Amino acid sequence: MSTAAALRSEDPVATVQAMGERARAAARVLAALPTETKAAALRAAAAAIRADAPAILTANARDVAAGEARGLSAALLDRLRLDAGRLEGAAAGVEAIAGLPDPVGAVVSEDRRPNGLVLRRVRVPIGVIGIIYESRPNVTADAGALCVMAGNAAILRGGSEAVESNRALHAALQRGLVAGGAPADAVQLVPTTDRAAVGAMLAADGLIDMVVPRGGKSLVARVQAEARVPVLAHLDGINHSYVDAAADPAMARALVVNAKLRRPGICGATETLLIDRAFADPAPLLAALIEGGCELRGEPDVQAIDSRVLPATDEDWDTEYLDAILSVKFVDGVEGAIAHIARHSSGHTDAIVTEDAAAAERFLNAVDSAIVMWNASTQFADGGEFGLGGEIGISTGRLHARGPVALEGLTTYKWVVTGSGQTRP
Repeated sequence: MSTAAALRSEDPVATVQAMGERARAAARVLAALPTETKAAALRAAAAAIRADAPAILTANARDVAAGEARGLSAALLDRLRLDAGRLEGAAAGVEAIAGLPDPVGAVVSEDRRPNGLVLRRVRVPIGVIGIIYESRPNVTADAGALCVMAGNAAILRGGSEAVESNRALHAALQRGLVAGGAPADAVQLVPTTDRAAVGAMLAADGLIDMVVPRGGKSLVARVQAEARVPVLAHLDGINHSYVDAAADPAMARALVVNAKLRRPGICGATETLLIDRAFADPAPLLAALIEGGCELRGEPDVQAIDSRVLPATDEDWDTEYLDAILSVKFVDGVEGAIAHIARHSSGHTDAIVTEDAAAAERFLNAVDSAIVMWNASTQFADGGEFGLGGEIGISTGRLHARGPVALEGLTTYKWVVTGSGQTRP
């Protein structure tokens, strides 16, 4: 039987049930582990990833070859592909998480009541986190490490396109964690590629405490529709960069080209460029993007500036391309930009380029996205770049955590009440 067939032959419901029970037991152990032990386990895991680099890269090469044969897009292949540099980045990320402040046990607030009771809110792990993700094998290392440092057990379900890479990365991660003193079931990888395993995770109320989907619109929609456990949603990255009339032209060109083309396939990439009609010279901006390899789609007034711009449709304003494609629109000042973003943004990341502090302040206050930026590339929308040591995802919702979710976002809190014999009258 082939590896793929063997993976599909697992009973997904029974598999997830058994994994959930083991994860629940591991979570109780992790919650009580001292910071030093968790950090040592993560450092050992980073060392194991480095030691297994040849095997991991070989496994990834098989996934990439299979993806090319299946006709995966260039953007998806970029997300899937590992090289020595990216793998070292994953190992270094695990190592960096080991050095971050441990949120578990931190006192959020403390108050003494008139009757002498002392009330503290103390951070505690959430418990068991389920992560359902596509394409990116580095999530196996990032998400597992973040969960462990925050005292949570993790159940990972990667996509079929990265099955070999995920198995190799998980094997190294698990070996290192155990060597460092963490339980073997701290981070588990769902062994079956059967899509029913996703449904089993979403229905695992009482075993899984929170699910984090990281993938395309159809995956997130399914998770939100079917989940019987809380969901930390990461919706589309329909991100905007707005070039104001008061933008520095050279800065605008550099930022917009970077925001779109540095890595078009990541969720922080700009997907729509908004330009103030009063911006003095938009032609070099459009030319820099096109000459950098970007396909532009715009309305007739944009096409009039550069004949290489293709016509835009209504769908373009609501599309996360994850590719070297950018929709472009002229707007009437900062208010026009704010109005367009309110209609079309997914609430992920939106940026303004301007030397006018008042315009920037208006934009930053009015745009209701998880991340708003002034004179910076949207590609900085990343937990590592925010100094969080990595992220489990970028939450576009409003509850619990928002923006890059790292260690603190993987904890909740409990009230600890200390008295001296008080009784309630």
